Formats: sequence, C-alpha cells, structure tokens
Amino acid sequence: MGERSHRTLVRIVFIGAGNVASHLAPAMEACGVGRVCQVYSRSESSAVALCDRLAKATAITDASRIITDADIYVVSLVDHAVGEVLAAVKDAMERCGIRNDALWLHTSGSLPMETLAGMSERYGVFYPLQTFSRRIAVDMAQVPIFIEGSSPETTASIKAMAEAMSRSVHYADGDLRRRMHIAAVFACNFTNYMFTVADDLLKADGLSLDVLYPLIRETMRKAMEGSPAAGQTGPAVRGDRQVVERHASMLPDGLADIYRQLSEAIYKRSLQV
Repeated sequence: MGERSHRTLVRIVFIGAGNVASHLAPAMEACGVGRVCQVYSRSESSAVALCDRLAKATAITDASRIITDADIYVVSLVDHAVGEVLAAVKDAMERCGIRNDALWLHTSGSLPMETLAGMSERYGVFYPLQTFSRRIAVDMAQVPIFIEGSSPETTASIKAMAEAMSRSVHYADGDLRRRMHIAAVFACNFTNYMFTVADDLLKADGLSLDVLYPLIRETMRKAMEGSPAAGQTGPAVRGDRQVVERHASMLPDGLADIYRQLSEAIYKRSLQV
C-alpha cells in the first residue's frame, strides 16, 4: 500500500452527505474507525454541514476532486447517482495513473456489491438498517448493520468496522439485503404514510395526531412483543364489509381505493392465521 501503510490514521472519504452519511461519518470518527478527511456532495450546504460535525474534513462539490489516496471510501448516495459519481472518480484516478487499493463501501440496501467492483479489489457493503434524519440523533450502537465483502479478508475488515460501531452486525448478500429493504419500506415508509393520512384526517376535524398516540404505542407494543398477524384488529380482519364500505365512502377516491385494497389484504391474510 506504499506510503499509506505507514500511516496510523485511517483516512476516510464520504461520497454523499445525506441522511445516512450525516450519521455514519461522525459515528465512524467517534468509534475510532478513522478520520473523515473529505466529504463530497452536489449540495455545498450539505457537504459543509456534515464537515462541521467532523474533526477536520474538507467539503467539495466536484466529484473529480475526490482524493485518490484515502484508505476507505464510503459511497452514500441515492442509487441512481452512484454510477455517474464513480465514473468521475475512476477517471480522475486513471488520469493520475493511480491504482487504488482502498476499501470501497456503499450503504445501499438495493445496489449489488459489484457496483463497486471497478474501483478496487477490496469492496463491499455497509448497510445500516434504520431510518435517518439529519437533525434527529440515533444511537448507532443499536442500529443493525448488514455487511458483505468481495473476499473473506475484506468481509472481516468490514465486520471489524461495523462491530466498532454497532452491537448488531450481520452478514447479508445482495438478495437478502434487497428483501430486507422491501420489508423495511413496508414497516417504515408505508407505515409513516399511514400516520400522515391519519394526521390529515384528524386535522380536518380540528384534532391532532396525539389523540392516536396511545393506540399507536399499543399497536407497536403488540407487534414487537408478539405477532403482528395475531395482533391485527379492526373491521377488515373481522370481515365486516359494511363498515369497510361505509368508511371508504367517506374518503376521496385515492384514499378510498387504498382503504379498500388494504382491507381486502388484511382479510385475506387473516384467513392464513
């Protein structure tokens, strides 16, 4: 590894400064994985905001300026932006005549590990299964991290990094990761949309979502402590189609369709219990 083999401080580049990067980058520094030296983002304000939370990192908005001699590169971008940015970095390395032997990681639940194959022989996945928002603190020690590496040695290196940060580290190949991502969308994104719909309906009558907090807490308790299927209640699971239709008739067309489809899905699933 040449000059880098004599360094005691692992140098990390974050390619992306969104919600995931905003938690992972400070966590990697805090747990001793290394020092983030550069943050790339198309948004200068996002890159600067993340750098402000780090020990000493430089913010850049030009992918061709990403340094080529770091030890770890963490790609934390929306999936559709990854290819373009990687191509820009690879071009810069080729112009400099540099063969990069750093560890390249991406944080996506959907992209295959091989997306990074052209960047280095050492590459893999560092996928934290959690919903992140920039301004909301998350205890990374509680966040499950799913890893995959291009070789047994690389996987071991990624595992050591993950275990320095989290108490819940697991191996997951691309197929399993994609299935988990789908499950996470149902459990988090779709559920949050349902909370949003409930909030809108309540606001229309001058109420706020907090009247449902006890109901939401009990629903989550039953789902986490028992079986979500066994804890299902409501008119759909009872097969009470009159109530279902009465509710649907009170909703605008789009929501009425969702209400009917979900009610039918709940009823059919209840027949399997």
